Amino acid sequence: MPALLHPQVPSPVEGHFLYNYFLKLLSVVFRSSGFAYSFFSIVVLFLQSMYIKNIATRHKLYPRYTYIPSYVYLLLTSVYIPFNHFNETHILNWLILGAVDIMFGFSQTTQPRKLIYNAGFLLCTAALFQFSLLAFFLLLLVAMVMFRPFNLGEWSVAMMGYTTPFYFFVCIAFLIDRMYLVKIWPQLGFSLSSQVVSPFYLIVIMAYILILSGTGIFAMLQNVALSNIFVRRDWTTISFYLIISIFVGLLTKAEIKSAWLITMPALSIIISHGLLLEKNKRFSNFIFYFSLSLLVFCLFRANN
Repeated sequence: MPALLHPQVPSPVEGHFLYNYFLKLLSVVFRSSGFAYSFFSIVVLFLQSMYIKNIATRHKLYPRYTYIPSYVYLLLTSVYIPFNHFNETHILNWLILGAVDIMFGFSQTTQPRKLIYNAGFLLCTAALFQFSLLAFFLLLLVAMVMFRPFNLGEWSVAMMGYTTPFYFFVCIAFLIDRMYLVKIWPQLGFSLSSQVVSPFYLIVIMAYILILSGTGIFAMLQNVALSNIFVRRDWTTISFYLIISIFVGLLTKAEIKSAWLITMPALSIIISHGLLLEKNKRFSNFIFYFSLSLLVFCLFRANN
């Protein structure tokens, strides 16, 4: 609601050439309509929430079919208004979620090299949008160790898949005489800044998210212990996904206000466990209303 009441036209980000080219394409459709961009952003977030639910369902991450991961993702992306304005991280989350979805299928396919190549390709494409996402190469290595027995050919395919987008990027930059793009691509920063959010707001939001994350991890440990080996490996990969995304968020420039949106898919998948705890309905109900109080607080702060 705050994003639609106060729509914004996304601005180009210095050094993020792929995102800037993407904005030029969108400007052909949306022109200078801030409402169109904000509405499109909310639709994108809704579709991502459904994709997260779809991943959880197909790979049996939870003991039963549920839309709770979608609810939690939409809740977490509502805690900060810039998350709901169209931004580069919306694109990055699509690429990373697609790669994670593919990784979960590494151990259940007759064509592992095809999936390995595709996962590496998506992760490198995300890194071309934002340099700090090179850290997600570690997630590919984790998936190779967790889901595949060691095979030198498969590891070679993983490296080929990961380097292909960068190879084409350098070739195209050379052909169109824009090699300076390669030089400006490496950009790092520190995203925690008092100019991004007020200290009080940051402390309260961090407290809420830490409590929700703690309950999710507590419930996850109980549920995962009863799961099969493949599901346990999936949850190990998701845990690494969260750790790496936090690291990426820290190393993103403070000017990119949507930096911490990169952590929300993994957080939503983990926090959902707290609302799915069947042994203690009072506990899960408390977590549900506690999460709603987070949304009320954020809406109150947005209007004051």
